[in-house]
Amino acid sequence: MRRHARALVVVAGMIAGTAGREGTSMAFELTSAAFSSGATIPQKHTCEGGDVSPPLAWTDPPSDTKALALVCEDPDAPAGTWVHWVVYDLPATARSLPEGAAPEPSRSDGSRQGRNDFKKIGYGGPCPPPGPPHRYFFRLYALDAPTGLQPGATRADLAKAIAPHTRASAELMGKYGRR
Repeated sequence: MRRHARALVVVAGMIAGTAGREGTSMAFELTSAAFSSGATIPQKHTCEGGDVSPPLAWTDPPSDTKALALVCEDPDAPAGTWVHWVVYDLPATARSLPEGAAPEPSRSDGSRQGRNDFKKIGYGGPCPPPGPPHRYFFRLYALDAPTGLQPGATRADLAKAIAPHTRASAELMGKYGRR
């Protein structure tokens, strides 16, 4: 029963950013050289610019981390949360993702990219309808085991795979709007 309860917390955390286990340090941080938390995401990283993934960097995850996973999503999308990027099985030793990460299903470091809600592999930048800015949450999960998922997995697939393995999470939120 306790294991099941933790799994629900992690799956909910993919939306609320509260993933983790009791007693787990959540001290590691996710940042970008392109924008600070709560700030506007530069046009270069959106559908109105080059649609280039932003550079991301993070501090050391918990010592028992064996892999990392990243999700970028927009909870303000008209039809519900829209997934912009899914990356998983990043090596535990990784401390960054470069700007302009290629949309390859399998990356040279052994990590994999999933399918976003644009139905494509890799990053799909912010592209909200005209109106107020949307929030874009980049969430990094420290895992005690790789997911084992094949390339092209969805956010839902990832949520199931990481539920029993998430040790900590870090979050970076940026905003973007179109007039």
